[in-house]
Amino acid sequence: MFTRLREDIASIIARDPAARTAWEVLTCYPGLHAIIMHRWAGWCWRHGLRWLGRFISHIARGLTGIEIHPGATIGRRVFIDHGFGVVIGETAEIGDDCTIYQGVTLGGTSLSKGAKRHPTLQSGVIIGAGAKVLGGFIVGEGAKVGSNAVVVKEVPAGATAVGNPARIIAKDSYSIRDEAAARMFAAYGVTPDGDDPLSKALHGLIDNAANQEHQIIKILETLKKAGIACELMPELENFDPAQLNRLVE
Repeated sequence: MFTRLREDIASIIARDPAARTAWEVLTCYPGLHAIIMHRWAGWCWRHGLRWLGRFISHIARGLTGIEIHPGATIGRRVFIDHGFGVVIGETAEIGDDCTIYQGVTLGGTSLSKGAKRHPTLQSGVIIGAGAKVLGGFIVGEGAKVGSNAVVVKEVPAGATAVGNPARIIAKDSYSIRDEAAARMFAAYGVTPDGDDPLSKALHGLIDNAANQEHQIIKILETLKKAGIACELMPELENFDPAQLNRLVE
């Protein structure tokens, strides 16, 4: 038990720039307290003491603001940062070295008892503040879920999910340097240049439309110089790509 505790404290110090000493982490980090009490509750749950397990979970919720069902499976060196408002369901599975921020829900979308209703986070996953991961699917190793994202389908290993409903940014959208930086520290699931893919697509369409307008103007000028008359079109509002780009930022 003490080996696991020392391991947990060391991993928090390594991942949280605000953590200064082991004593501070042990006494002032509710995420660590919630994990410790979940181990007690989980032991009771696995040994048939279901009510006692739920009661310990209930006490932990009141003390830490973090609700973890005693049936949930949590791996080693899991860091729940700040933690207030975190809810982890009964069939959730969290792999080693995962990081979960405040307000996160690992919830279920099914009422079937005994079924796998909650998500599985493989090792190294980061779930940003306020994110909701709902359903019995897998969030792949090293994946990130941005703050306030709502994820209802599988996230591939190494990818990032952002938005509501969440859209997937492929791993190879980032440079090797950016990926290395993100592995070291990706606060709240935010990654370098991790724009919403829908926003990127809209920016691309707007820029493409602006280029087409420019080409049409050049064609009309060339026709006019060649003495070819073009039918006049009603004057339209000037197209302003910069203004449209600002609207989708």
